[in-house]
Amino acid sequence: MRILGLDVGSKTVGVAVSDELGWTAQGLETISIDEEAGEFGFDRLDKLMKEYDVTKVVVGLPKNMNGTIGPRGEASQVYASKIEKRYGIPVVLWDERLTTMAAERVLLEADVSRKKRKKVIDKMAAHFILQSYLNSQ
Repeated sequence: MRILGLDVGSKTVGVAVSDELGWTAQGLETISIDEEAGEFGFDRLDKLMKEYDVTKVVVGLPKNMNGTIGPRGEASQVYASKIEKRYGIPVVLWDERLTTMAAERVLLEADVSRKKRKKVIDKMAAHFILQSYLNSQ
């Protein structure tokens, strides 16, 4: 029984998963999606949900710095709602302010090239979202 963490964008979804005890998060992958075309990556999520026996999902909620929710936050809420309906498990919306910036900083400090950063940034942001949630429990 694990928890899945998601960093939802309009073109990709970063995915992280907890260990079985719910202590640590590990980045898994980045799923390509097309929000405008209604392609949300659920085929791949179906496989990950089964493979890791997921019992809860944490979706990053990108709030504005003043705490309000803008268009990306609303899109994340819709995505979370779709997951809840599809899988019938609890979905938690988690404040993800600055997680992408934190992931970017870690990659810059590790001297990862821009091209490689682009491939892993969403997966790392999902890791930060999920780890933040796990730490709060």
